[in-house]
Amino acid sequence: MNHQKYLDRQRRRRRFRVRKAVRGTGDRPRLTVHRTLRHISCQLIDDSKGVTLGSANTIQLKIDGGNCDAAAKVGAAIAEQAKAAGINAVSFDRGHLRYHGRVAALANAVREAGIHV
Repeated sequence: MNHQKYLDRQRRRRRFRVRKAVRGTGDRPRLTVHRTLRHISCQLIDDSKGVTLGSANTIQLKIDGGNCDAAAKVGAAIAEQAKAAGINAVSFDRGHLRYHGRVAALANAVREAGIHV
């Protein structure tokens, strides 16, 4: 089997395994994280209504994204949007990504801003 197909299938399985337990509601939306080699982005999603409540990324914030500092700034920006919308807690959805490095830095920045993750 093609190695890339194998890796994609593993990522898909991990993503489904993580997301089957994580659901976003109006008072506790889902905080999803998307990471590339150069950028990181996140969204607050209310799955019951199917709407995005807020989003932040390194392109929008004009940050050279690719390190933990950039991820922390994105986390602080999404926490500000959550506070403005009256959200005190989120369900963290890491998708197929491991919880370390930039993903953990983003989650820790959201926690430090006062949002329960």
